[in-house]
Amino acid sequence: MKLWAGRFHKELDDKVNDFNSSIAFDSRMFREDIAGSMAHAAMLCRQGVLSQEDGRAIRDGLAGILADIEEGRLAIDPTAEDIHTFVEGELTTRIGDAGKRLHTGRSRNDQVALDLRLYLKNAVPPLRDKVTELIRVLCDKAEAYADAIMPGYTHLQRAQPITFGHHLMAYAEMLLRDRGRLDDAVKRMNVSPLGSGALASTTYPLDRESAAQEMGFDGVTANSLDGVSDRDYAVELLSALSLIMVHLSRFSEEIILWCSWEFKFIELDDAYSTGSSIMPQKKNPDIAELVRGKSGRVFGDLTALLTMLKGLPLAYNKDMQEDKEAVFDALDTVNLCLTVFAPMVETMKVLPDNMRRAAAGGFINATDCADYLVGKGLPFRDAYKATGELVARCIDRGLTLETLPLEEYRQVCPLFDEGVFEAISLERCAALRRVYGGPAPDNVRAQVKRVRGLLQA
Repeated sequence: MKLWAGRFHKELDDKVNDFNSSIAFDSRMFREDIAGSMAHAAMLCRQGVLSQEDGRAIRDGLAGILADIEEGRLAIDPTAEDIHTFVEGELTTRIGDAGKRLHTGRSRNDQVALDLRLYLKNAVPPLRDKVTELIRVLCDKAEAYADAIMPGYTHLQRAQPITFGHHLMAYAEMLLRDRGRLDDAVKRMNVSPLGSGALASTTYPLDRESAAQEMGFDGVTANSLDGVSDRDYAVELLSALSLIMVHLSRFSEEIILWCSWEFKFIELDDAYSTGSSIMPQKKNPDIAELVRGKSGRVFGDLTALLTMLKGLPLAYNKDMQEDKEAVFDALDTVNLCLTVFAPMVETMKVLPDNMRRAAAGGFINATDCADYLVGKGLPFRDAYKATGELVARCIDRGLTLETLPLEEYRQVCPLFDEGVFEAISLERCAALRRVYGGPAPDNVRAQVKRVRGLLQA
């Protein structure tokens, strides 16, 4: 059934129909389409636009369609133009003329805008739960390795001593912000456009607020043009999803490095690794690599949506049909990545001895060595130079600052005494970084406690 029948003298060409159709992807919104239609019909009855008899027939008919689709008794027609056309056509087949009255005071323009908002605000909470689960896993892991010394890096060069727990909690903070962005996106999308009509509302006495309340919205859109043409909420959601993927991709990159033989800080569980078809020794971090790769897919979805919108005049344009594939793909991709990421992190084996050796071999306590001399009264620049000479001696002799004999220290600067070895202890170096936000183990445990509290709020 074509909703514009009467104006045209010819049927749509089959190839054009295929090109024009959105049923292949918007069919996933059948629940939302039916829920919106039920609310619209109920409102029309309250306003006296529809008879109570027609209202009951529509409600019962839509409820029957919903049950039949969910239980597999009714297949969605793949030749239908869209889910809205399919549902209305099926309803009319079942209840007759009452079905034709459902669309009174409504356009597909505000209908599709409504369906997408309903779908997205229902889709976000389960995804948010997956972000929360990953944060919980990070907290558990960070607490377990709050004391595990590892090198902190800048430019991928060993820089200063931190703890593995501190490193993991950096990602927990990123993901906390991601959760907040999801919440913010839902707040702004949680208004109903129903009643905006095609672009200029309607002459029927609609009660938009009551329909919105029935569907669980916080309110209604304030401008009918904006109501049908706005896709800010979709862009905002895809932006939040893209940032989640940025963080998962960065974490994946580090996991890939850490499980290489060059680092060997962690070992991924067999259930989250793959092998090689030709090299029997290989254990590949394919899951992390796929997450890293899929980030580009989500960024592409965001770019596609922005590009589609940027040149559109008000109000609705057919271009906007392209929003749903991008949004659905991004949602599906991020959900898929989060589903495997949390258990991958939870089951990975941490190798703290290897982290400790890497930290010791990278002279990352050099700053603390210089600070020791400053504490003895030496100007910082002189202390910096002396420490650089010590590092050079260590490199020449294959030693670390912890294993270099005291005589070597004193040859460089007579201010050194036995106390230097306590001052440059990696554990002490990390433990003394107690400034709020620093890597001291007690700080890490306090941060874990704080984040867990936020997850319960």
